[in-house]
Amino acid sequence: ILEWTAIYNYEAVQDVELSLQVGDTVHILEMYEGKSQTTTFLYGKKATVEDRGQHETVIPSELPLVQELTSTLREWAVIWHKLYVDNRMTQFRHLQQMTYCLIEWRSQILSGTLPKDELAELKKKVTAKIDYGNRILGLDLVVRDDNGNILDPDETSTIALFKSHEMASKRIDERIQEEKSLQQNLDLRGQPVFNTTHTYSLYVNFKNFVCNIGEDAELFMSLYDPDQSKLISENYLVRWGSNGMPKEIEKLNNLQVIFTDLSSLDVIRPKISLVCQIVRVGHMELKDGKKHTGGLRRPFGVAVMDITDIIHGKVDDEEKQHFIPFQIAMETYIRQRQLIMSPLMTSHVIGENEPLTSVFNKVIAAKEVNHKGQGLWVSLKLLPGDLAQVQKDFSHLVDRSTAVARKMGFPEIILPGDVRNDIYITLIQGEFDKGKKKTPKNVEVTMSVHDEDGNLLEKAIHPGAGYEGISEYKSVVYYQVKQPCWYETVKVSIAIEEVSRCHLRFTFRHRSSQESRDKSERAFGVAFVKLMNADGTTLQDGKHNLVIYKGDNKKMEDAKFYLTLPGTKVEEEKDGPPGKNLHHLANFTPTKDSTKDSFQIGTLICSTKLTQNGRSGTSSGVSAMLCWENCLLDTLDALFNIMMEMSDNETYDFLVFDALVFIISLIGDIKFQHFNPVLETYIYKHFSTTLAYVKLTRVLNYYVRNADDSSKTDLLFAALKALKYLFRFIVQSRVLYLRFYGKDEDGDEFNNAIRKLFFSFNVLMDRPLEEAVKIKGAALKYLPTIINDVKLVFDPVELSILFSKFIQSIPDNQLVRQKLSCMTKVVDSDLFKQSECRDALLPLLIDQLSGQLDDNSNKPDHEACSQLLSNILEVLDWKDVGPTAVHIQLIMERLLRRINRTVIGMSRQSLHIGSFVACMTAILRQMDDFHYNHYISTFKTRQDIIDFLMETFIMFKDLIGKNVYANDWMVMNMMQSRVFLRAVNQFTTVLNRFFLDQASFELQLWNNYFHLAVAFLTHESLQLENFSQAKRNKIVKNGRSRQWSLHVWVEFKHVNGLAHFKTEIVSSLRSKIEGFPQP
Repeated sequence: ILEWTAIYNYEAVQDVELSLQVGDTVHILEMYEGKSQTTTFLYGKKATVEDRGQHETVIPSELPLVQELTSTLREWAVIWHKLYVDNRMTQFRHLQQMTYCLIEWRSQILSGTLPKDELAELKKKVTAKIDYGNRILGLDLVVRDDNGNILDPDETSTIALFKSHEMASKRIDERIQEEKSLQQNLDLRGQPVFNTTHTYSLYVNFKNFVCNIGEDAELFMSLYDPDQSKLISENYLVRWGSNGMPKEIEKLNNLQVIFTDLSSLDVIRPKISLVCQIVRVGHMELKDGKKHTGGLRRPFGVAVMDITDIIHGKVDDEEKQHFIPFQIAMETYIRQRQLIMSPLMTSHVIGENEPLTSVFNKVIAAKEVNHKGQGLWVSLKLLPGDLAQVQKDFSHLVDRSTAVARKMGFPEIILPGDVRNDIYITLIQGEFDKGKKKTPKNVEVTMSVHDEDGNLLEKAIHPGAGYEGISEYKSVVYYQVKQPCWYETVKVSIAIEEVSRCHLRFTFRHRSSQESRDKSERAFGVAFVKLMNADGTTLQDGKHNLVIYKGDNKKMEDAKFYLTLPGTKVEEEKDGPPGKNLHHLANFTPTKDSTKDSFQIGTLICSTKLTQNGRSGTSSGVSAMLCWENCLLDTLDALFNIMMEMSDNETYDFLVFDALVFIISLIGDIKFQHFNPVLETYIYKHFSTTLAYVKLTRVLNYYVRNADDSSKTDLLFAALKALKYLFRFIVQSRVLYLRFYGKDEDGDEFNNAIRKLFFSFNVLMDRPLEEAVKIKGAALKYLPTIINDVKLVFDPVELSILFSKFIQSIPDNQLVRQKLSCMTKVVDSDLFKQSECRDALLPLLIDQLSGQLDDNSNKPDHEACSQLLSNILEVLDWKDVGPTAVHIQLIMERLLRRINRTVIGMSRQSLHIGSFVACMTAILRQMDDFHYNHYISTFKTRQDIIDFLMETFIMFKDLIGKNVYANDWMVMNMMQSRVFLRAVNQFTTVLNRFFLDQASFELQLWNNYFHLAVAFLTHESLQLENFSQAKRNKIVKNGRSRQWSLHVWVEFKHVNGLAHFKTEIVSSLRSKIEGFPQP
């Protein structure tokens, strides 16, 4: 069949013609192959027809998402028109904007040109927009699977349907709250996307810099914490020309940087500033002429902006341009207080005795800056996610050309692929004797990186993001300052394998303002520091006082010579008293004239490979291996090698076990959570120790068995937290053993070890609560995590029995919630999917639930009970879990009545009423005819049947009249009504069989039955005339309305067989039912 849509109006002029208006749908069943003008007025597309006739459904042959979009747009169009008529223009424009978005997205999908990944992303946006729009327009909630497809209630379990409604409703509520936060300019971190984010990035777009310098300049932008007086990030470098434009003209209007790796703690700092240090590149003095020395780096000024509100999310507009006023450095500050601040530690000026950062903080604290229109213009935006995430989510802002300035420190979460080897060096301060000069020197420090042979490493130094590395870095020059304080930070990036061979060299030179004199000036001193110590550890973070050597310039450049000397004051003191080895130094030594010379640097290492911790003594060396081995895989290999090589020494078994637990616990930290795949890859791809399971289970059993030893409590608790991965090692070791040696080689040793371990757990759980509440809680929380792995090498049925005994070993009324949560995890495991295992587990689960629901002395834990029961029922509704009829029968016999009474006695305001009603509905839906008949047969007396039916009819009527679920949960409400109606149908047979004739007739029972029938007939879900066309189509498509009304009407006809009781029943119902249209 072809479905055609009218694209023009057409007025019929003959009887055989059809009048059309734009948008009318025409179904063409047959076509004459002769002359036709159909295509002039109609646009056609293929379609299929279901249920031909009065209530037929035409389904276009389009993607389901396109069909949903079409239906949604038609439904919204009606509301859009009404909003306009009612003059509700704010809502009208909002809906108009959403509608245009859907139209645009629909066109993109229909184009068929989108790649698969982009189509998937667009699908998420479309479904989110539809669901959000339906909520604010008061339309029905749409429930979807993980891929965004609408769930078919006939193919979805009741519990899954209920959970989908809950998740969809929560997701839309969060979206609405997000919109409100944006509108009210509230803290963005209250939004869902920021709640789940641990890494943030700050996008900065450098728009312009206006300053009357007259020479080239270097601008260093970074993030700064004024409370701690330190930099947070690397510098972003902008080289600005004397003509007032970027030095590289291609960077004009393209100066952007992303400050990455900001943690959740960084974005809640009380204060945070964006600072810019301006360094002038030219003459010593601005007034100097051509004969004066050029190319000198001189401090010029600062610009500071408080960005706390942006980092806190209170300001969110990347288009807004912010002006940052420029504060010029006065000559006094240039010479005495140098406005370059400390990025790594608080600075102190020798002589002036005033922290340099106080000058910056004065600028920050100043209410007004006399900037005279000079300053920077930037736009900023806080983005959730790391660099890869923001490049994906904010591609319109961040692309490959955007410079990346990393945090000087690790992010909150370290990704496995984030291989980093950054060494930050800060030139802090120095003191230099003026020597033969009458005034202090103008000292310039040149820093470079060399290997042990003295070869220069090219482009190893990075002054700031945005440019490639340089080979030598020259400091700023202070004019005639004896104690210059630089506080300039650069990054050294070299290959990991080169670190052990490399050192930093610092040469010191006096720079004369006169070019002729400057050319004759040679370096007067040199200092160096090795990046790696003799014990294989890298240079410690912090300050280092270096030894300045003076003498022969050739020896200054000879690395083989000076590397034999101590590089730091600490090394010099270790080598012995000053002068002890002077005969080895010849003319290259700290002379008496230069004993006052000093030079201090600061270091900070951010490396995923290098470490600053060394190997200690034998016993603690195993635990320290994580700290010094180069990578996780090597560490684990080393641990298991020790275990096997020292197989006769049980001491090492415990040390290796503790170290392994430490590693697993470390990876469990949120900061390293992305290393879980690395650990799993090692277990399944690289781990090869076949007998590790023997030692690991023995040590674990020892700890559990000796839980009363207070010295072992912390070790046991850590081991329980690491239990999941410990058992993955144990199971993989056992798998490898069986692969190489077979099952019969070790007899039943492994199985006995598992049995002994569970026995030790049972003894532990039976102890008085106050003695081991922490350990007991941990056992209940973490022991179920081993199930899916252990069942691979251990009989699943016996494992089910062991877990049953473990639960039974817990005294009643102890750790009730933890016990129920433990059982829920067992149900979620692969064990419960096997019918034989359910035979062992389900009676225990039902006993525990029955005891909880019957417990009137204590308030039952409804949340934990409903979670356990709903998970049980959901598994039993799956198609690949084997026979379930017996298990449904067991639940029906033991729990159905208890759940009914729980629902009856529960307040409609309870947070758990919906879950219990869903569980009851699920049980009734999963019961077949045999179950219903069998259940009635379990009642011992006629009165028991009456009580049950009365209880059920009243409860059904109450639930139908007062919906437990929200009105927009249409699918869930319809599902509930269908199941209730089917149950009533089953109970009608019981009524006719036991209570129809005059001798056995129960007036009140029949009266409740017919009042329930009336509640069904008059339920709002059947009043189709009150619904929109789209909703009517959905209901009619599923055939629900007619089925319900027809069935209830037929059942009501039974009243004609009750002639002798018409007066009592029919008169009270006839008026209500006669007003209802017959199907």
